[in-house]
Amino acid sequence: QVQLVESGGGLVQPGGSLRLSCAASGSISGIYLWDWYRQAPGKQREVVALTISGGSTNYADSVKGRFTISRDNAKNTLRLQMNSLKPEDTAVYYCHARLSRDPRDYWGQGTQVTVSS
Repeated sequence: QVQLVESGGGLVQPGGSLRLSCAASGSISGIYLWDWYRQAPGKQREVVALTISGGSTNYADSVKGRFTISRDNAKNTLRLQMNSLKPEDTAVYYCHARLSRDPRDYWGQGTQVTVSS
């Protein structure tokens, strides 16, 4: 099992930046897929950025060039650096993980990001 706790959300003006963090505890070495999702009001939850053990990353088209996902193994933390934020980035952002040989999805509690002037 793994426990995930997000932090770093808040209110920011368009064009601003935020950095989200996801602190993991538990069977951290088993995480092979670690990613960020977001869910805006009235919309489905969507994947924003992901990282796979070995270092591969991928991004939703809507955030490419603006968001950067990184995994800090020493601190058991996943981060999402968000730059050039737009109002359409407003959503609750969730940390998600999958572990080897474990069919369950693990989710954090979510952190609100609001981009507004």
